[in-house]
Amino acid sequence: MTDSRLLAFERLLNIMDDLREKCPWDQKQTLESLRHLTIEETYELADAITSNDLPALKGEIGDLFLHMVFYCKIGQEQNAFDVESVLNAICDKLVFRHPHIYGDTVAETEEEVKANWERLKLKEGRKSVLEGVPSSLPAMVKAARIQEKVKGIGFDWDNPDDVWNKVQEELNEFREEQLKGSEHRTEEFGDLLFSLINYARFVDINPENALALTNQKFINRFQLMEKMTAKEGKSLSDMTLTEMDVYWEMAKKTLRKIN
Repeated sequence: MTDSRLLAFERLLNIMDDLREKCPWDQKQTLESLRHLTIEETYELADAITSNDLPALKGEIGDLFLHMVFYCKIGQEQNAFDVESVLNAICDKLVFRHPHIYGDTVAETEEEVKANWERLKLKEGRKSVLEGVPSSLPAMVKAARIQEKVKGIGFDWDNPDDVWNKVQEELNEFREEQLKGSEHRTEEFGDLLFSLINYARFVDINPENALALTNQKFINRFQLMEKMTAKEGKSLSDMTLTEMDVYWEMAKKTLRKIN
């Protein structure tokens, strides 16, 4: 029996071949020209996840599938790689890095799997467990990845209370440098953020997701404020902070009822 998943993937590959041969826009694309578009599509995927918009998520996943197939097509044209070699490479890597599934290694918990994963990466030739952290990651995501990587080899705090004490310590140090107007304020603020991200990891909170939700919550409240004041013929820019705060509280209450 033919697998419908394979038919769907074959259809996408065939369409990509057609577009590359016949469409003027698709013919002009290069690895470099697609790069920023892929980044944009990835952020759109992240937006759909944050808003829990599953129909949008379905579309964004499709867009990223197209980009991956596009890169494979260009790689094939350059005799560098093709979709077959890419898929076989990731399959081989997954089998190698999951010896508890495809071998005799025992790993019964998530933490054991992660620790084994990092050890296997070092066997692949990496000199540092941090080599796999992309340099261009946003700082918050990068901090979380760094902490996850070193945890994989046992470099970590023993319990959440120790991490929380570190947060308090870093907060006090930042406050001290801030009061002095010290040039070290930025460094201390970075230390504070790093420790907060570390604590979030210990209590199973993704800091990037948490901040994304807060950003969206603020946007929703502020835009509702703008609508409320505009409906009354007022402008936020003409109000005092005290006056704006009244509408801010109204917006909060209204959105809580909706949600």
